[in-house]
Amino acid sequence: MSDKDLLEKEEIFSKVLRAGRRTYFFDVRATKAGDYYLTITESKKFTNDDGSFHYKKHKIYLYKEDFTAFSEILGEMTQYIVDEKGEEVISERHQKDFKKEYNTEDTTSTDQKDVEKFTDINFEDI
Repeated sequence: MSDKDLLEKEEIFSKVLRAGRRTYFFDVRATKAGDYYLTITESKKFTNDDGSFHYKKHKIYLYKEDFTAFSEILGEMTQYIVDEKGEEVISERHQKDFKKEYNTEDTTSTDQKDVEKFTDINFEDI
């Protein structure tokens, strides 16, 4: 039996969070020595041009010695976001009437200005 097969069998406790195209898996697993650790897996669904789909996964392994610091920083970061922006979701994807705030200064790149000049053709000149 391979190490990967052994790890899959040592899953102790699991929870799943479905969030749109993303799914988060929280799994308590056991080390060879019998201690526990946490894996957090983000799985995101992507659709190919032909209609088929695939998933990309990212995994974090979190060990007991890091739980306290990880929890403190996660709590601090999430609280900062809520304090600064509130709990309301603000995004194009979640609000159909979302409008981006645009800077009133002319931030058009030189390349884009050159393209605009190039495409401004007067056919009477030809």
